[in-house]
Amino acid sequence: MPTSSERAESRDLPAFLAAHTPFQAATEAELTELSEGATIEEFPAGAVVADYAVRVPDEIWLVRDGAIALRASRDGALIDVVEPGGLFGYLPLLAGAGMDFQARTTVPTTLIKLPGSLVRAQFAKPAGLAFLASSGWNHAAGERPAIAPATDSRPVAELVHGDVLLVEPVESVRDVVVRMTERHVSYALIRLRDGHLGIFTDRDLRTRVVAAGLPVDVPIARVMRAPARTVTADLTADSVLMEMLECGLRHMPVLNSRGEVLGVVEDADLLAASARESFMLRRSIALAGDAAELQQVGQRVTGTAVDLFRNGTKTAATSAILSVVIDSLVRRALEIVLSASDSAPADGFAWLTLGSVARREAMPSSDVDSALSWRDDMAGHAVTLRRVAADVHQLLDRCGLPSDSNGAVAAKPKFSRSQSDWLRAAQGWLADPLRDRGLVFSSLLIDGRVVWGDARLHSVPAAYQRIREEHPNALRLQLLDALSGKVRMRSLRDVLSRRGGTFDLKNHAVTPIVNLARWGGLSAGLTSASTPARLEAAAQAGALSQRDADTLRDVFTMLQRLRMAHQVEQIAAGHTPGDIVTMAELSPLNRSLLGDGLREIAAVRRRVGNFGYSAV
Repeated sequence: MPTSSERAESRDLPAFLAAHTPFQAATEAELTELSEGATIEEFPAGAVVADYAVRVPDEIWLVRDGAIALRASRDGALIDVVEPGGLFGYLPLLAGAGMDFQARTTVPTTLIKLPGSLVRAQFAKPAGLAFLASSGWNHAAGERPAIAPATDSRPVAELVHGDVLLVEPVESVRDVVVRMTERHVSYALIRLRDGHLGIFTDRDLRTRVVAAGLPVDVPIARVMRAPARTVTADLTADSVLMEMLECGLRHMPVLNSRGEVLGVVEDADLLAASARESFMLRRSIALAGDAAELQQVGQRVTGTAVDLFRNGTKTAATSAILSVVIDSLVRRALEIVLSASDSAPADGFAWLTLGSVARREAMPSSDVDSALSWRDDMAGHAVTLRRVAADVHQLLDRCGLPSDSNGAVAAKPKFSRSQSDWLRAAQGWLADPLRDRGLVFSSLLIDGRVVWGDARLHSVPAAYQRIREEHPNALRLQLLDALSGKVRMRSLRDVLSRRGGTFDLKNHAVTPIVNLARWGGLSAGLTSASTPARLEAAAQAGALSQRDADTLRDVFTMLQRLRMAHQVEQIAAGHTPGDIVTMAELSPLNRSLLGDGLREIAAVRRRVGNFGYSAV
């Protein structure tokens, strides 16, 4: 039930209605009448707003803020998520019949209820008809495919279904929309003369046609997006999901090795219902207008990761989604700080994320490591840019993302330099890795990934790509550092046998694998990458045996799962998440897995210690 209900204020409601389909075509008098007949209602998270299997409505709802999940009444399957500016309830209203779905809030939500007697006329207009054509398929509960969990490592080609809708550039928007409606799909692909593809989606119809006031007889080539971003059929569903999340896409054409279109996957094909929250959260971050709004949105980041994991998403996918969302938060924080500064440059520099977030391996406990790199002609802005970095981290702190406790942040001179200074520093670390903590700095910067600005300004990785051929001694020291005594089996046996002791999952188990994988990746000429990708590259290059690479990958996966489960439990108990576990609190199975995993790490390290020197 709503927590409050009040008569909508006519001052701002007409403008809000006029900004959203299908009301752009409404006259001023009609907008006034709609506003006077409307009510604003507020609902808490998880509230059922309407059950259309129970009653036929005489109203529709417009989302003012928050979000509504439309779920099939019979099995709870997710049909769609309605975001601010979106409508729901219009299909059963216009059909005059009940439909098998429920509308439930996913977060605290404010809705505008509009009486059916006033809105029916708006759907009879061209803008209303176009809206219905663009949206009808999203609400037919029986038409959508079953939603797969965001835990799938199968090739994405296995998730492609149905025939591909391919149209010609000269076809009209009207004809394309009719074909989309007939096929019950929310996209059309357009064949281009250069061999590429364009794409047109239901969202494009709303934003590029209806909202732009264009007639529906314009050629589809005028309003498509081209070239469409595509993926190859051999990529895993997990990797495609990450790309779609990072780029904010809901449709992805899948091509075979010959460049032929096999089909189109949608976010719902890859996402568990709970995982869709990450798309919504990323959108909310992008729409945050100021620091206060971003702070409010940022407080939801950790909770999203908790929900993903609890709802069955694999740890690797949960960590990757969390990392992408953190990147979005960092970018928006930087944009907000820059917009408030009178002296900071708008470009000419790059913001780097370091550490686990850069490797797409973030945990709820992860802090934010960062660095800055700027063009050589930007030296006069160094002080200003470091001040900007300090302000960004202060804002991120308020969002619940603390700065690195060891000071690896872009506000510090050692982590903010010109492009040439970084390159000279990297060359110095290669020549003498023990000078100025070269091993530590190089490890951080090799992991670094640009999340804002020109990626070419990150000059450190290029210096390390030929380390095996040009700086074998530096590579050997990387190996020695990876094999240094952070895992001591004697002390670990003592801890395990007592069971009442504590154990640091990150520092004493995960970090040794991460460091060994970094060395293996460098041996293969691979710099910034995830730990599993580095292990596989090391095996392909002969730095690790395939057996050892597979072993370390499996142990890493197990440890990350233990970490995530432990931190989720801590958060549920109201504690700050961390990596220290009490052995007595682990289940017998997890104690056994941890002990076996530590022995496997030690065995691989011994083999690499005996073999690795000759391998490099």
